Amino acid sequence: MTSLAAGITLAELKLRIESREARIGIVGMGYVGLPLALLFSNERFRVTGFDIAADKVNTLNSGGSYIVRISPESIQEAKKAGFRATSDYSEITAMDAIIICVPTPLNEYHEPDLSYVTGTVHSIAPHIREGQLIVLESTTYPGTTDDVVVPILEKNNLRGLKVAHNDGEAGVHVAFSPEREDPGNDTVARHDIPKVVGGCGHVAFELSSAMYGSIFRRVVAVSSPAAAEMTKLLENIYRCVNIALVNELKQLCMRMGIDIHEVIDAAKTKPFGFQAFYPGPGLGGHCIPIDPFYLSWKAKEYDFRTRFIELAGEVNTAMPYFVIEQTAAALNERTKAIKGSKILVLGLAYKRDIDDLRESPSLTIIELLREKGAIVSYNDPFFPTVGRGRHYDLNMTNTPLDDLGQYDAVLIVTDHTTYDYPGIVEQAQLVIDTRNATKGLESPNIVRC
Repeated sequence: MTSLAAGITLAELKLRIESREARIGIVGMGYVGLPLALLFSNERFRVTGFDIAADKVNTLNSGGSYIVRISPESIQEAKKAGFRATSDYSEITAMDAIIICVPTPLNEYHEPDLSYVTGTVHSIAPHIREGQLIVLESTTYPGTTDDVVVPILEKNNLRGLKVAHNDGEAGVHVAFSPEREDPGNDTVARHDIPKVVGGCGHVAFELSSAMYGSIFRRVVAVSSPAAAEMTKLLENIYRCVNIALVNELKQLCMRMGIDIHEVIDAAKTKPFGFQAFYPGPGLGGHCIPIDPFYLSWKAKEYDFRTRFIELAGEVNTAMPYFVIEQTAAALNERTKAIKGSKILVLGLAYKRDIDDLRESPSLTIIELLREKGAIVSYNDPFFPTVGRGRHYDLNMTNTPLDDLGQYDAVLIVTDHTTYDYPGIVEQAQLVIDTRNATKGLESPNIVRC
């Protein structure tokens, strides 16, 4: 029987998981970590959320929520089950399992920025103890767990612990399991999404499978952390490539006078060999706009160029510029220049009905409009203000949907379901629709792009 720590066997630790006695620590209380914490809490685990942001910690400990789709009531129920948040990483020692859910953005050169991951691992390393399970969930390139996380853990822990790779080895146990969050998707229950797991050795896989198997209906085994990391990239690059395809076809269809949405609706009636993807103003969210560049960057280490993937990324990155071109052309048809025009942008979130700005094309579109001299306002029910982020500096306040006729153009970038599209079309001088939100409406004031 595999020994994990003094007096604790693999079977005994798995029993702690099965009996819900295991302590779960989740680092990063954002769009991935907080929902995961609630899943564990719903299964009666005692969960501690770690985050360096004091405002998040205080909000959670007071029973509040800062994510729209997560109600304060769900936080309060979790607190009754023992959930609490902290910024004190010394409490890592008390955890049986630590799950890392921190951002992995790109830097200004479109290269992987692992500073959140490395910073987190450096912070927890001094507090790890023998027998713990440490799982990285952050999306990243193949090799991150083995080549980045493991060396930091081994070098910076205070007990001289090594990462155990084989049965019978003492140390800590490390695995990678990619997050599969889809904000705003209510069609699939979170626990019904299969969980992919790749461990640094058989024991790490068994422990992580037992842990995730307690909250997900199915655990999918892969041979290594690198295979699990590549699985996540494949999932998102698949979407990126297909969205790039329809974005490019949309531009061709516009020149040919064909409605791309009509074509997609017809094609998706085929019961095999086709899955519908839809064009838009650009890609947003943490994963799909970023993952192709993670893999392209890593591929260069192997003297391999991912031309197909890079091209898809380029097509999608160019879409906000296409929207600006179409906006300028639509205004020009009405004898107006984009410079000096009053434009209202509808929607800041990267997709409908969520409060997530990450990589949103709206931010780029607003900046491009400003650069061309437009007078820009925005409306989004989820964002009363928008300030400064990693790649934007807007400092704007939400504008009420009053007197739409004062604007030279209303630009639909995010198709929130709360918007009254017939009313918007009726009131606005010009509606530029990048999401097909005005489908079924006919007006000479609508330009679809």
